[in-house]
Amino acid sequence: MITNENKKLAQWAMEYALKNGCQASRVTIYNGSSSSFEIRDMKIDRLQQASENSMVIHLFVDGRYGSYSTNRLDKKELEKFIKDGIASTRFLAEDKARTLPDASLYYKGGGADLQLIDPDFDSVQPDDKVALAMAVCEEIMGKDERIISANASYSDEKDFKYIVASNGFEGETSGSSYGLTGSVSVRGEGEARPESYWYESSLYYKELIKEGIGTKALERTLRKLGQRKVASGKYAMVLDNMNSGRMLSPVISAIYGSSIQQKISFLLDKLDQKVVSEKMTLIDEPHLAKTPGARYFDGEGIATKRLPVFEDGVLKTYYIDTYSANKLNVAQTIGSPSILTMKQGDKDVNGLIASLQKGILVTGFNGGNCNSTTGDFSYGIEGFLIENGKLTQPVSEMNVTGNMLTLWSDLEEVGNDPRMSSSWRIPSLLFKNVNFSGL
Repeated sequence: MITNENKKLAQWAMEYALKNGCQASRVTIYNGSSSSFEIRDMKIDRLQQASENSMVIHLFVDGRYGSYSTNRLDKKELEKFIKDGIASTRFLAEDKARTLPDASLYYKGGGADLQLIDPDFDSVQPDDKVALAMAVCEEIMGKDERIISANASYSDEKDFKYIVASNGFEGETSGSSYGLTGSVSVRGEGEARPESYWYESSLYYKELIKEGIGTKALERTLRKLGQRKVASGKYAMVLDNMNSGRMLSPVISAIYGSSIQQKISFLLDKLDQKVVSEKMTLIDEPHLAKTPGARYFDGEGIATKRLPVFEDGVLKTYYIDTYSANKLNVAQTIGSPSILTMKQGDKDVNGLIASLQKGILVTGFNGGNCNSTTGDFSYGIEGFLIENGKLTQPVSEMNVTGNMLTLWSDLEEVGNDPRMSSSWRIPSLLFKNVNFSGL
């Protein structure tokens, strides 16, 4: 955790910057540790352990702005570091939009504990971590003669952050996380080498799902055997909950202040307009305890609050940080999403599949891109042909193409199966009339 000594050091650094030519400054101190183990075919392939203690200082000098980081936290060295930073910042181009936020927007404290740090983090033994990854690998090894390799990994991290700003903000955050992954590759037909994975994650070690990961990874890989293209055409598309966030990501990027300010957003000037299907209601819920992404303030200290992003297809907010707000001369909101939750329907992925006469279930993306200005996209996909409510043929080497606004206007149904371990709680989704190119 951040000691009182380090907090005092951050406050001293901020004041030292002000005394030496800064008009404003913000200092962040980070402290954290992480470990990871990778297992390949029941042998330890790689292990890493790291700890970090660092300072980032933001300097606002004569209408110019610079950000500098160091892990040398000795006062004498910091004096030179700060003075050099101030001198360097003076060489930068003037940019009056670079300021600290309006102090009235800062988080003032008083929120209940979000319970983001596992109190047992330091008591988890390295042998137990390795054993978990080994157990995932063991669920795969020898289960099928076509297996080429079985891989598993365990990772954990905890971090603490303390921020102080010269116009009155002070705040600290902490968090922990654990992850367990299994991946498999197998021999397919001819040169085909299907592979897939499964993972689980949690903020708390005791709540991490530790069994069945290797088994699921193997199942997901074996069902890809016999993948091929199917006929091009318009299909209903089901996105499973491992991949639904991929199609939401360009939409979220399009409502960042930086995209709006640079006019590279297909959602430019669309605030308070219906731009997508009325099935789309997306809410930013930052204060959900024991949930990845929960926070009371962003990286600038701005207080978070429950924020409707889309309501019944109407765009309700842009993510506007201080710089973008100053450039655009608009009100500031928050710099980025915290926890995205979607209004759910009444079916899981299997229910969505069962509702279709014909369609394609997308279970993975293989490259591709989206034009941020127009919203036009093209992605390589793999998955399964759906016929009469059932998965039939595994498919791959196909492309899905279209426009993001058209796609999301064709959102037909929202599932009820988000992955609760993610900060983007996006369930499986069903879209109609999606262009697939194959044979």
